[in-house]
Amino acid sequence: MSDSSEYTPPKIWKWEPGNGGKFANINRPISGSTHEKELPVGKHPFQLYSLATPNGVKVTIMFEELLAAGHSKAEYDAYLINIQEGDQFGSGFVGVNPNSKIPALMDHSTDTPTRVFESGAILLYLAEKFGAFLPTEPAKRTEALNWLFWLQGSAPYLGGGFGHFYAYAPHKIEYAIDRFTMEAKRQLDVLDKQLENNTYIAGEEYTIADMAIWPWYGAVVEGTIYDDAATFLEAAGYKNLVRWAKLIASREAVKRGKMVNRSWGELNTQLRERHDASDFENKTQDKLENEAQ
Repeated sequence: MSDSSEYTPPKIWKWEPGNGGKFANINRPISGSTHEKELPVGKHPFQLYSLATPNGVKVTIMFEELLAAGHSKAEYDAYLINIQEGDQFGSGFVGVNPNSKIPALMDHSTDTPTRVFESGAILLYLAEKFGAFLPTEPAKRTEALNWLFWLQGSAPYLGGGFGHFYAYAPHKIEYAIDRFTMEAKRQLDVLDKQLENNTYIAGEEYTIADMAIWPWYGAVVEGTIYDDAATFLEAAGYKNLVRWAKLIASREAVKRGKMVNRSWGELNTQLRERHDASDFENKTQDKLENEAQ
């Protein structure tokens, strides 16, 4: 259904709290903290503050892949940041990420603790620190980084553009949905063509490019994001992309990474905090709630 009302922008825009649909309560036109709140710090070198949105899942997949590959120094504590409750505006979180977006990471293995924010920056930081999931040969490394940065530039059109207007906006606006659907389908086509002759996004090697792209575009073709967007976008027709999405989803580290900092869906898929590998067996939300009864 189209929005039949005409909107004439005022000469100067003024913020009206509550305007903006589903996420209006956490959107505001200024940065900085709204309240004092220290962040918890666990026992491991890496402290991750996140939520299992596509951007958060990128990083937990990376940590789980590093551990699966034998990088024991990649052990991490993951704490849930509830963005619907405004946790990202606490003073401690803003100190790690002044942009108040998840994920945010503190590396306590350095002489002075190092903060890393923006999911793509975290993936690159960890890849370089551990020498893993990023090729060292210059041309292959560059190709992987091409696609990592492609994702960082493209995903906002998929999520903030298509996803918002198709699934979350308070009114269905035909112009906005048409505009961003066209771009979303163009992006799916870009990936599908890239994967026609490549096993993984950047070639024959699994890299941080796959970890970055899969939580967004894999979710679209699997039909697990933005209501019935997979049908609306005819996602099943992107055969190479579907094949790749299933390949990535089958990895055990990816399955674990999807669970970390998850606070919705089936309780046995939620590991709201992660402090040890055994938490996947013992600390999922279904088990915690059974213990509490």
